[in-house]
Amino acid sequence: MATRNLRKTRVGKVVSDKMDKTIVVAVEDSVRHPLYNKIVKRTYKLKAHDENNECAVGDKVKVMETRPISRDKRWRLVSIVEKAR
Repeated sequence: MATRNLRKTRVGKVVSDKMDKTIVVAVEDSVRHPLYNKIVKRTYKLKAHDENNECAVGDKVKVMETRPISRDKRWRLVSIVEKAR
């Protein structure tokens, strides 16, 4: 049970919900450029498992790292932080 709390969590925005029980979440991350020392925003996409198909495009969601569910899915939906209007 203690190892479950060590799993990575990310907060992002749902950009696609067209697949069955799967959502695509865009996560924004800030990194410092190695040469110019400027903070740059990087966006990457994760496929996450949504068991009840409860998410819609534009929702702000929290996802957690989990065992591989399919070829691309390594994350699962924890909660919907904010519903889209």
